[in-house]
Amino acid sequence: MANPDHHNTYAMQRPFGDKAMGSIGKWMRWGLVAGLTCWLAIAMPSASLAISWQDLLRAVPSVIQGVQLANLSPDQEVGLGRNIDQQIKQEVRISSDREAQRLIAEIGRELVAASDRPNLPYTFQLVADREVNAFATMGGFVYVHEGILDAADDRDQVAAVIAHEIGHIAGRHALEQMQQMSIAQGIATAAGLDRDRLVGLGVNLALRLPRSREFEFDADRRGTLNLARAGYNPRAMGAFLQKLQGMSRGQVPAFLSTHPPIPDRIQAIDEVMAQAGLPNRPYNPTPVAPSSNPAANLSGARRNWQRLRLRQRWN
Repeated sequence: MANPDHHNTYAMQRPFGDKAMGSIGKWMRWGLVAGLTCWLAIAMPSASLAISWQDLLRAVPSVIQGVQLANLSPDQEVGLGRNIDQQIKQEVRISSDREAQRLIAEIGRELVAASDRPNLPYTFQLVADREVNAFATMGGFVYVHEGILDAADDRDQVAAVIAHEIGHIAGRHALEQMQQMSIAQGIATAAGLDRDRLVGLGVNLALRLPRSREFEFDADRRGTLNLARAGYNPRAMGAFLQKLQGMSRGQVPAFLSTHPPIPDRIQAIDEVMAQAGLPNRPYNPTPVAPSSNPAANLSGARRNWQRLRLRQRWN
């Protein structure tokens, strides 16, 4: 597992402090005010009379914040991600199963090497929760629930879940969504960004708020290509989605309820494979029936997870 500890501690604690704000400068802030005022005067002369300079000054920090979030360096992104990760781990419990943790880290490393952003210091963590779920936040932090290992038929399907989450990170989806929401909510002050509120927003995005349809399709696309480049069968992504829907007796699983419809995602995955010229090779995993007992003990699950260590090269 990659370790981002070599990054500057102060930068991780304050990824956007006074220095970053100062780089924009007071003249740019006044320029933005002037520009907004001129635009209002030309486009809506009557409305501009009702808007004071004070109102415009209050609006400008949010615009500046959007600019800053859109131009984060990789180090700043990792720093913000680490702040968010620290808060996430106060809300979820990380699994103590070292063998299963090594498994997802191993799969993650294979995928990262063939991903769109291989230079981030990724961290893969197993969450002690039997619900079928996975999520990620910026800077390379990926979380996989134990329930994924229970449900997956083989290693390729676990890789498909992780590749999808890496796709969100590679596409900088969390940053884009935070940029949009921070402007809408005005999470900024004239002195700079409110880091604590920004971290709180990142935690909510990771744990509770849905991604857009566009981001989900993009993560599927990136993940599908990532799987193929890493030697996994990209058809495992669609197969796992179909299995999850079947496990829920035709109903959409809770964590997929905010995602695009599964048939639409599978069709898009097939189109990505066709456009990339990937060979249409068969994918026939040995199905593993999920336990009918929700309280099945973890030792049994651990024995079941051993099958996930086996893999066959797809390409």
